[in-house]
Amino acid sequence: MSSHRPAPRAHRGPRRPQQSRRAPVRVQAPLVTKAPMPAATSFQSAGLPTPLTRLLTNRGITTPFAIQAAVLPDALAGHDVLGRAPTGSGKTLAFGLPLLARVAGKQRMKKRPRVLVLLPTRELAEQVGTVLAPLGQTLSLEVATVYGGTSIGRQITRLVRGVDVLVATPGRLIDLMERGAVSLDSIEIAVLDEADHLCDLGFLPVMKQLLDLVPAGGQRMLFSATLDGAVDVLVRRYLNEPVLVEVDAPETDTEPVTHRLVDVRSRDDKPAAIADLVRGLSRSIVFVRTKHGADRLAKQLSRHGVDAGSLHGGLAQNARTRALAAFSEGRSRVLVATDVAARGLHVDGIELVIHADLPTESKVFSHRSGRTGRAGATGEVVTLVLPEETGSARRLLAQAQVSAA
Repeated sequence: MSSHRPAPRAHRGPRRPQQSRRAPVRVQAPLVTKAPMPAATSFQSAGLPTPLTRLLTNRGITTPFAIQAAVLPDALAGHDVLGRAPTGSGKTLAFGLPLLARVAGKQRMKKRPRVLVLLPTRELAEQVGTVLAPLGQTLSLEVATVYGGTSIGRQITRLVRGVDVLVATPGRLIDLMERGAVSLDSIEIAVLDEADHLCDLGFLPVMKQLLDLVPAGGQRMLFSATLDGAVDVLVRRYLNEPVLVEVDAPETDTEPVTHRLVDVRSRDDKPAAIADLVRGLSRSIVFVRTKHGADRLAKQLSRHGVDAGSLHGGLAQNARTRALAAFSEGRSRVLVATDVAARGLHVDGIELVIHADLPTESKVFSHRSGRTGRAGATGEVVTLVLPEETGSARRLLAQAQVSAA
Protein backbone atom coordinates (compact mmCIF):
# COMPACT_ATOMS: atom_id res chain seq x y z
CA MET A 1 0.00 0.00 0.00
CA SER A 2 1.49 3.31 -1.01
CA SER A 3 1.57 6.26 1.32
CA HIS A 4 0.87 9.83 0.26
CA ARG A 5 3.35 12.42 1.33
CA PRO A 6 2.84 16.12 0.88
CA ALA A 7 5.11 17.86 -1.57
CA PRO A 8 8.00 19.72 0.02
CA ARG A 9 7.36 23.42 0.64
CA ALA A 10 9.29 25.93 -1.42
CA HIS A 11 12.02 27.77 0.48
CA ARG A 12 10.65 31.11 1.69
CA GLY A 13 13.65 32.46 3.55
CA PRO A 14 14.19 32.51 7.28
CA ARG A 15 11.16 31.71 9.41
CA ARG A 16 9.74 34.61 11.35
CA PRO A 17 9.24 34.28 15.09
CA GLN A 18 5.80 32.84 15.81
CA GLN A 19 3.45 35.40 17.32
CA SER A 20 0.50 34.76 19.59
CA ARG A 21 -2.78 34.61 17.69
CA ARG A 22 -5.24 37.28 18.62
CA ALA A 23 -8.55 38.12 17.12
CA PRO A 24 -8.30 41.25 14.98
CA VAL A 25 -9.62 44.37 16.61
CA ARG A 26 -12.78 45.45 14.84
CA VAL A 27 -14.05 48.97 15.10
CA GLN A 28 -17.83 48.81 15.18
CA ALA A 29 -19.45 51.05 12.61
CA PRO A 30 -22.00 53.53 13.91
CA LEU A 31 -25.61 52.43 13.65
CA VAL A 32 -27.31 54.03 10.66
CA THR A 33 -30.77 55.29 11.54
CA LYS A 34 -33.40 57.06 9.48
CA ALA A 35 -34.99 60.39 10.40
CA PRO A 36 -38.54 59.80 11.64
CA MET A 37 -41.58 61.06 9.80
CA PRO A 38 -43.67 63.77 11.52
CA ALA A 39 -45.62 62.35 14.45
CA ALA A 40 -49.30 61.59 13.98
CA THR A 41 -51.70 64.06 15.57
CA SER A 42 -54.51 61.49 15.76
CA PHE A 43 -55.24 57.88 14.87
CA GLN A 44 -57.30 59.06 11.91
CA SER A 45 -54.57 61.32 10.52
CA ALA A 46 -52.08 58.47 10.72
CA GLY A 47 -54.08 56.68 8.03
CA LEU A 48 -55.35 53.69 10.01
CA PRO A 49 -58.32 51.79 8.56
CA THR A 50 -61.68 53.13 9.70
CA PRO A 51 -62.72 49.91 11.52
CA LEU A 52 -59.67 50.26 13.79
CA THR A 53 -60.20 53.94 14.58
CA ARG A 54 -63.91 53.30 15.19
CA LEU A 55 -63.16 50.53 17.70
CA LEU A 56 -60.57 52.69 19.48
CA THR A 57 -63.08 55.55 19.75
CA ASN A 58 -65.74 53.22 21.13
CA ARG A 59 -63.26 52.22 23.84
CA GLY A 60 -62.52 55.82 24.71
CA ILE A 61 -59.04 55.75 23.09
CA THR A 62 -59.04 58.97 21.08
CA THR A 63 -55.55 60.47 21.45
CA PRO A 64 -52.34 58.53 20.72
CA PHE A 65 -49.71 58.25 23.44
CA ALA A 66 -46.32 59.73 22.56
CA ILE A 67 -44.82 56.39 21.48
CA GLN A 68 -47.87 55.67 19.29
CA ALA A 69 -47.86 59.10 17.65
CA ALA A 70 -44.14 58.75 16.89
CA VAL A 71 -44.20 55.17 15.59
CA LEU A 72 -47.43 55.01 13.56
CA PRO A 73 -46.39 57.00 10.44
CA ASP A 74 -43.12 55.12 9.88
CA ALA A 75 -44.53 51.72 10.82
CA LEU A 76 -47.46 52.17 8.44
CA ALA A 77 -44.97 53.15 5.70
CA GLY A 78 -43.15 49.83 6.21
CA HIS A 79 -39.97 51.26 7.75
CA ASP A 80 -38.01 49.35 10.35
CA VAL A 81 -38.53 50.82 13.83
CA LEU A 82 -36.23 50.82 16.85
CA GLY A 83 -38.12 52.00 19.90
CA ARG A 84 -36.99 52.77 23.43
CA ALA A 85 -39.82 53.54 25.78
CA PRO A 86 -40.65 53.00 29.46
CA THR A 87 -43.15 50.41 30.59
CA GLY A 88 -46.76 51.49 30.35
CA SER A 89 -46.07 53.85 27.47
CA GLY A 90 -48.47 52.16 25.01
CA LYS A 91 -46.06 50.11 22.91
CA THR A 92 -48.59 47.36 22.12
CA LEU A 93 -50.82 49.66 20.09
CA ALA A 94 -47.76 51.43 18.66
CA PHE A 95 -46.70 48.27 16.81
CA GLY A 96 -50.03 46.42 16.83
CA LEU A 97 -52.15 48.92 14.94
CA PRO A 98 -49.79 49.33 11.95
CA LEU A 99 -49.00 45.63 11.60
CA LEU A 100 -52.72 44.81 11.49
CA ALA A 101 -53.35 47.57 8.95
CA ARG A 102 -50.50 46.40 6.72
CA VAL A 103 -51.58 42.76 6.42
CA ALA A 104 -55.32 43.38 6.22
CA GLY A 105 -56.95 42.02 3.07
CA LYS A 106 -54.29 39.41 2.33
CA GLN A 107 -55.21 35.76 1.94
CA ARG A 108 -54.70 33.63 5.03
CA MET A 109 -52.45 30.58 4.62
CA LYS A 110 -52.26 27.31 6.51
CA LYS A 111 -49.25 27.08 8.84
CA ARG A 112 -47.85 30.35 7.45
CA PRO A 113 -48.59 33.52 9.41
CA ARG A 114 -47.59 36.85 7.92
CA VAL A 115 -46.73 38.56 11.23
CA LEU A 116 -44.64 37.30 14.14
CA VAL A 117 -44.54 39.02 17.55
CA LEU A 118 -41.97 37.57 19.97
CA LEU A 119 -42.26 38.22 23.72
CA PRO A 120 -40.36 36.96 26.78
CA THR A 121 -43.12 35.66 29.08
CA ARG A 122 -46.44 33.86 28.97
CA GLU A 123 -48.20 36.70 30.79
CA LEU A 124 -46.97 39.35 28.38
CA ALA A 125 -47.82 37.20 25.35
CA GLU A 126 -51.31 36.62 26.74
CA GLN A 127 -51.89 40.32 27.34
CA VAL A 128 -50.57 41.42 23.93
CA GLY A 129 -52.70 38.76 22.24
CA THR A 130 -55.75 39.92 24.20
CA VAL A 131 -55.21 43.49 22.93
CA LEU A 132 -54.58 42.53 19.29
CA ALA A 133 -57.26 39.85 18.81
CA PRO A 134 -60.37 42.09 18.86
CA LEU A 135 -58.60 44.73 16.76
CA GLY A 136 -57.72 42.04 14.25
CA GLN A 137 -61.31 40.81 14.13
CA THR A 138 -62.47 44.21 12.85
CA LEU A 139 -60.24 43.58 9.80
CA SER A 140 -61.11 39.86 9.50
CA LEU A 141 -57.63 38.94 10.75
CA GLU A 142 -56.95 35.91 12.94
CA VAL A 143 -54.56 36.49 15.86
CA ALA A 144 -53.17 33.45 17.69
CA THR A 145 -51.17 33.43 20.92
CA VAL A 146 -48.88 30.50 21.76
CA TYR A 147 -46.78 29.87 24.86
CA GLY A 148 -45.74 26.98 27.07
CA GLY A 149 -47.79 25.45 29.86
CA THR A 150 -50.91 25.12 27.71
CA SER A 151 -52.17 22.47 25.28
CA ILE A 152 -49.83 22.31 22.32
CA GLY A 153 -52.37 20.15 20.48
CA ARG A 154 -54.94 22.95 20.34
CA GLN A 155 -52.24 25.37 19.22
CA ILE A 156 -51.18 23.02 16.43
CA THR A 157 -54.77 22.66 15.23
CA ARG A 158 -55.22 26.41 15.06
CA LEU A 159 -51.95 27.05 13.25
CA VAL A 160 -52.57 24.30 10.71
CA ARG A 161 -55.94 25.90 10.00
CA GLY A 162 -54.18 29.23 9.44
CA VAL A 163 -53.63 32.50 11.31
CA ASP A 164 -52.55 35.95 10.16
CA VAL A 165 -50.69 37.16 13.25
CA LEU A 166 -48.74 34.91 15.61
CA VAL A 167 -47.90 36.17 19.12
CA ALA A 168 -45.41 33.77 20.69
CA THR A 169 -42.78 33.05 23.30
CA PRO A 170 -39.58 31.68 21.72
CA GLY A 171 -39.54 28.28 23.40
CA ARG A 172 -43.04 27.26 22.41
CA LEU A 173 -42.55 28.61 18.88
CA ILE A 174 -39.50 26.35 18.45
CA ASP A 175 -41.54 23.37 19.70
CA LEU A 176 -44.30 24.09 17.18
CA MET A 177 -41.83 24.48 14.32
CA GLU A 178 -40.16 21.18 15.18
CA ARG A 179 -43.57 19.50 14.96
CA GLY A 180 -44.18 21.01 11.54
CA ALA A 181 -47.15 23.08 12.73
CA VAL A 182 -45.84 26.46 11.61
CA SER A 183 -43.34 27.94 9.18
CA LEU A 184 -41.76 31.39 9.18
CA ASP A 185 -41.12 31.53 5.44
CA SER A 186 -44.05 33.91 4.80
CA ILE A 187 -43.40 36.36 7.64
CA GLU A 188 -43.59 39.93 6.35
CA ILE A 189 -43.42 41.75 9.70
CA ALA A 190 -41.42 40.61 12.74
CA VAL A 191 -41.69 42.38 16.11
CA LEU A 192 -39.50 41.90 19.19
CA ASP A 193 -41.15 43.37 22.28
CA GLU A 194 -39.27 43.69 25.59
CA ALA A 195 -36.13 42.76 23.66
CA ASP A 196 -33.81 43.45 26.60
CA HIS A 197 -35.79 41.06 28.79
CA LEU A 198 -35.66 38.41 26.07
CA CYS A 199 -31.87 38.77 26.12
CA ASP A 200 -31.73 38.74 29.93
CA LEU A 201 -33.57 35.40 29.91
CA GLY A 202 -30.96 33.89 27.59
CA PHE A 203 -33.06 33.92 24.41
CA LEU A 204 -30.49 35.70 22.21
CA PRO A 205 -29.35 32.51 20.38
CA VAL A 206 -32.96 31.39 19.90
CA MET A 207 -34.00 34.80 18.58
CA LYS A 208 -31.15 34.70 16.07
CA GLN A 209 -32.23 31.22 15.04
CA LEU A 210 -35.81 32.36 14.51
CA LEU A 211 -35.03 35.66 12.78
CA ASP A 212 -32.59 33.93 10.43
CA LEU A 213 -35.57 31.92 9.18
CA VAL A 214 -37.65 35.03 8.46
CA PRO A 215 -37.38 36.11 4.80
CA ALA A 216 -35.10 39.06 4.19
CA GLY A 217 -36.56 42.36 3.10
CA GLY A 218 -39.53 42.40 5.46
CA GLN A 219 -40.31 44.91 8.15
CA ARG A 220 -38.69 44.63 11.59
CA MET A 221 -39.75 46.45 14.76
CA LEU A 222 -37.85 46.16 18.02
CA PHE A 223 -38.93 47.69 21.33
CA SER A 224 -36.86 47.69 24.48
CA ALA A 225 -36.33 49.64 27.68
CA THR A 226 -32.58 49.67 26.93
CA LEU A 227 -30.76 49.57 23.60
CA ASP A 228 -27.32 48.32 24.59
CA GLY A 229 -25.54 44.98 24.99
CA ALA A 230 -27.23 42.02 23.33
CA VAL A 231 -30.07 44.24 22.09
CA ASP A 232 -27.54 46.19 20.06
CA VAL A 233 -26.43 42.91 18.46
CA LEU A 234 -29.99 42.23 17.30
CA VAL A 235 -30.47 45.77 16.03
CA ARG A 236 -27.32 45.75 13.91
CA ARG A 237 -27.94 42.28 12.52
CA TYR A 238 -31.64 42.45 11.67
CA LEU A 239 -32.81 46.07 11.34
CA ASN A 240 -32.20 48.02 8.15
CA GLU A 241 -31.72 51.76 8.70
CA PRO A 242 -34.38 51.83 11.40
CA VAL A 243 -36.24 54.88 12.58
CA LEU A 244 -35.11 55.53 16.16
CA VAL A 245 -37.95 56.50 18.49
CA GLU A 246 -37.11 57.30 22.11
CA VAL A 247 -39.88 58.28 24.49
CA ASP A 248 -39.33 59.14 28.14
CA ALA A 249 -41.88 58.98 30.91
CA PRO A 250 -44.40 61.82 30.62
CA GLU A 251 -43.65 64.93 32.62
CA THR A 252 -46.20 65.96 35.22
CA ASP A 253 -46.47 68.67 37.85
CA THR A 254 -45.92 66.04 40.54
CA GLU A 255 -43.65 63.04 40.73
CA PRO A 256 -45.65 60.10 39.27
CA VAL A 257 -44.03 57.59 41.64
CA THR A 258 -42.82 58.20 45.18
CA HIS A 259 -40.40 55.88 46.98
CA ARG A 260 -40.20 55.00 50.66
CA LEU A 261 -37.94 52.83 52.76
CA VAL A 262 -39.70 51.08 55.63
CA ASP A 263 -37.59 49.45 58.36
CA VAL A 264 -38.69 46.08 59.74
CA ARG A 265 -36.98 44.36 62.67
CA SER A 266 -37.12 40.80 61.33
CA ARG A 267 -38.56 38.67 58.52
CA ASP A 268 -41.39 37.61 60.80
CA ASP A 269 -42.55 41.23 60.99
CA LYS A 270 -42.93 41.61 57.23
CA PRO A 271 -46.47 40.14 56.81
CA ALA A 272 -47.97 42.50 59.40
CA ALA A 273 -46.14 45.49 57.91
CA ILE A 274 -47.35 44.62 54.40
CA ALA A 275 -50.93 44.12 55.61
CA ASP A 276 -50.90 47.62 57.14
CA LEU A 277 -49.52 49.13 53.92
CA VAL A 278 -52.08 47.60 51.55
CA ARG A 279 -55.24 48.15 53.60
CA GLY A 280 -57.61 50.55 51.91
CA LEU A 281 -55.91 50.30 48.51
CA SER A 282 -57.64 48.85 45.47
CA ARG A 283 -54.66 47.06 43.95
CA SER A 284 -51.12 46.33 45.21
CA ILE A 285 -48.33 43.99 44.15
CA VAL A 286 -45.70 42.55 46.48
CA PHE A 287 -42.41 41.19 45.11
CA VAL A 288 -40.41 38.38 46.71
CA ARG A 289 -37.41 36.35 45.58
CA THR A 290 -38.70 32.78 45.52
CA LYS A 291 -41.83 30.91 44.50
CA HIS A 292 -42.05 29.29 47.95
CA GLY A 293 -41.75 32.73 49.52
CA ALA A 294 -44.64 33.96 47.34
CA ASP A 295 -46.97 31.14 48.40
CA ARG A 296 -45.97 31.49 52.06
CA LEU A 297 -46.46 35.27 52.16
CA ALA A 298 -49.85 35.06 50.41
CA LYS A 299 -51.06 32.65 53.12
CA GLN A 300 -49.62 34.86 55.87
CA LEU A 301 -51.40 37.92 54.48
CA SER A 302 -54.67 35.97 54.40
CA ARG A 303 -54.27 35.32 58.12
CA HIS A 304 -53.92 39.10 58.55
CA GLY A 305 -57.25 39.64 56.78
CA VAL A 306 -55.81 40.50 53.37
CA ASP A 307 -57.10 38.57 50.35
CA ALA A 308 -53.89 37.83 48.41
CA GLY A 309 -52.98 35.58 45.50
CA SER A 310 -49.57 34.38 44.36
CA LEU A 311 -47.94 34.33 40.94
CA HIS A 312 -44.70 32.56 40.07
CA GLY A 313 -43.09 30.23 37.56
CA GLY A 314 -43.81 27.11 39.60
CA LEU A 315 -47.56 27.37 39.02
CA ALA A 316 -49.34 25.57 36.21
CA GLN A 317 -50.40 27.92 33.44
CA ASN A 318 -54.09 27.73 34.28
CA ALA A 319 -53.29 28.63 37.90
CA ARG A 320 -51.18 31.58 36.73
CA THR A 321 -54.00 32.72 34.46
CA ARG A 322 -56.56 32.49 37.28
CA ALA A 323 -54.34 34.43 39.69
CA LEU A 324 -53.70 37.19 37.16
CA ALA A 325 -57.38 37.37 36.18
CA ALA A 326 -58.47 37.67 39.83
CA PHE A 327 -55.98 40.49 40.34
CA SER A 328 -56.82 42.29 37.10
CA GLU A 329 -60.55 42.10 37.74
CA GLY A 330 -60.27 43.27 41.35
CA ARG A 331 -61.40 40.03 42.99
CA SER A 332 -57.97 39.85 44.66
CA ARG A 333 -56.55 43.19 45.80
CA VAL A 334 -53.01 41.97 46.45
CA LEU A 335 -50.73 39.85 44.28
CA VAL A 336 -47.55 38.35 45.74
CA ALA A 337 -45.20 37.62 42.88
CA THR A 338 -41.67 36.67 41.95
CA ASP A 339 -39.78 38.53 39.25
CA VAL A 340 -41.77 36.59 36.63
CA ALA A 341 -44.19 39.52 37.01
CA ALA A 342 -41.58 42.28 37.04
CA ARG A 343 -41.69 42.62 33.25
CA GLY A 344 -44.57 40.49 32.03
CA LEU A 345 -47.34 41.97 34.16
CA HIS A 346 -49.28 44.82 32.54
CA VAL A 347 -52.18 45.74 34.80
CA ASP A 348 -53.38 49.31 35.13
CA GLY A 349 -54.38 50.85 38.43
CA ILE A 350 -51.69 49.33 40.67
CA GLU A 351 -51.41 51.90 43.46
CA LEU A 352 -48.58 50.34 45.44
CA VAL A 353 -45.55 48.17 44.74
CA ILE A 354 -43.80 46.60 47.73
CA HIS A 355 -40.32 45.10 47.59
CA ALA A 356 -40.72 42.55 50.38
CA ASP A 357 -37.34 41.10 49.42
CA LEU A 358 -34.59 43.28 47.96
CA PRO A 359 -33.90 42.47 44.30
CA THR A 360 -30.38 41.50 43.29
CA GLU A 361 -29.78 44.45 40.96
CA SER A 362 -31.07 47.93 40.21
CA LYS A 363 -32.45 46.92 36.81
CA VAL A 364 -34.83 44.45 38.45
CA PHE A 365 -35.73 47.09 41.06
CA SER A 366 -36.70 49.51 38.28
CA HIS A 367 -38.80 46.96 36.41
CA ARG A 368 -40.61 45.85 39.57
CA SER A 369 -41.27 49.48 40.49
CA GLY A 370 -42.54 50.15 36.98
CA ARG A 371 -45.72 48.18 37.69
CA THR A 372 -47.12 51.36 39.28
CA GLY A 373 -47.24 54.92 37.95
CA ARG A 374 -47.96 53.65 34.45
CA ALA A 375 -48.92 55.98 31.60
CA GLY A 376 -48.52 59.08 33.77
CA ALA A 377 -50.59 57.81 36.72
CA THR A 378 -49.28 58.26 40.25
CA GLY A 379 -48.16 55.45 42.51
CA GLU A 380 -45.99 54.53 45.45
CA VAL A 381 -43.10 52.09 45.87
CA VAL A 382 -42.18 50.82 49.34
CA THR A 383 -39.02 48.84 50.04
CA LEU A 384 -38.93 46.81 53.25
CA VAL A 385 -35.48 46.92 54.84
CA LEU A 386 -34.07 44.62 57.52
CA PRO A 387 -31.40 46.10 59.83
CA GLU A 388 -28.60 44.33 57.98
CA GLU A 389 -29.90 45.50 54.58
CA THR A 390 -29.82 49.26 55.12
CA GLY A 391 -26.59 49.86 53.19
CA SER A 392 -27.59 47.54 50.34
CA ALA A 393 -30.99 49.20 50.01
CA ARG A 394 -29.51 52.69 49.82
CA ARG A 395 -26.98 51.60 47.18
CA LEU A 396 -29.71 49.88 45.16
CA LEU A 397 -31.86 53.00 45.05
CA ALA A 398 -28.87 55.17 44.17
CA GLN A 399 -28.03 52.87 41.25
CA ALA A 400 -31.67 53.04 40.13
CA GLN A 401 -31.43 56.83 40.36
CA VAL A 402 -34.36 57.28 42.70
CA SER A 403 -34.56 59.02 46.07
CA ALA A 404 -36.62 57.69 48.95
CA ALA A 405 -38.04 59.11 52.12
